[in-house]
Parts: sequence; structure tokens; C-alpha cells
Amino acid sequence: MTSLMRYRFPLLLTGFLCLFLLTACVDKTGLSAESHKGPHPKSNMTSPIVIHEFGDFQCPACRVAQSKIVQPLLENYGAKVRFEFKHFPIVSLHRHAMVAAQASECAADQGKFWDFVDIAYEKQLDLRSDILPVWAKELKLDVPLFERCLKSRMKKDTVLEDYEEGKSVGVKGTPTFFVNGEPVQNELKVITDAIDELVKKMQQKL
Repeated sequence: MTSLMRYRFPLLLTGFLCLFLLTACVDKTGLSAESHKGPHPKSNMTSPIVIHEFGDFQCPACRVAQSKIVQPLLENYGAKVRFEFKHFPIVSLHRHAMVAAQASECAADQGKFWDFVDIAYEKQLDLRSDILPVWAKELKLDVPLFERCLKSRMKKDTVLEDYEEGKSVGVKGTPTFFVNGEPVQNELKVITDAIDELVKKMQQKL
């Protein structure tokens, strides 16, 4: 072990220990490790046509897709599809993506996941750890509860479950869209054409 490594190792160990102690000391009363985000409320909760978006809240392309693909899709096809969001934070490129994903899950516990999605993309350039409680206040969340949830890191596993699911189906970047499990190009017309085709096939079976 070099002298530099001997110097760095105790510092790294101390850092991990401090993080563990901070997490362990958080009051977890009223908190849940489960995800409560659910399908988008503007979509059809019972539709057999399911759209999945794998996204990253710090990804510029995801912000563009939110306004150019997701919002028009829900406006015009919301009654025909169930739209669900899956986390795929690319931490090697976006340092705040993981904490933002966890924050969205904390907001979901208070019924505001999709409101958090909107504010995260609208104010993406401001995204950093210390802005999250500010956004929580803007969304009229119980801020102390939100902050306890975030500090507990209880939502990390549910975020990673989405991430691992994405990797297992071939997601390599964000945003990535799937229509009933089939990957489609990040273009509104391609997605709506796929939906129309599925609707047509279902009508033919009636």
C-alpha cells in the first residue's frame, strides 16, 4: 500500500461511516421503502396498452421529451394507454440524478410523484441536492417528512430496481420508450403509430 493510499483509506472509511450513521439515525416513522408512483393520472389505469419511459431527471434529452413527446402523447392518447415511468439515473454523467430519483419517490409517498416530475424537468438547470426541499415546499408537501424520507435513503433500492429492469431489457440511454414491452424510437409519431396498430389489432379481435 502506497503512502498516498494509506492516507486516503482512513478518510474514505470515515466518510462511509459518517454516511451510515447519518442514515441510521434518521427517524423512519411513517416512511416506506416501497414505490407509490403509479401510472400517470392523465392516462388510462386499466388500459392493456402500456407505455414505459425509462428516464433520468438530469438528462437534457428527457426534459425535451417531456414537452415534445410525453405531454402531447398524454393529451391525445391518454384515454388509450397506461403511461408509467421507470427510473434510469445515469450517475456517471448526471451527479444529481440518483438523489432526484429518490426525491421523486419521496414525493410519491405524498401523492405528488407526477408533480415532482413536472417541476424537475421545468427547473432541471437548478437541480442539486439542496434545491429538493425547496421544490417540496412549492409542491405543498410535508417538507420535514420529505426530508426524512430523502435522508433515510430508503428509496434507493426501488430506484435501482427500475434501473436493473432497464438494463435487463436493453436500455442504454435516456429517454427510452417501450410500447407493450417493445422498444420504439424517441419520436412521437413512431409511438402513436405503434399505439394505433395495437388498437386496430384489438378491435379486429372483437
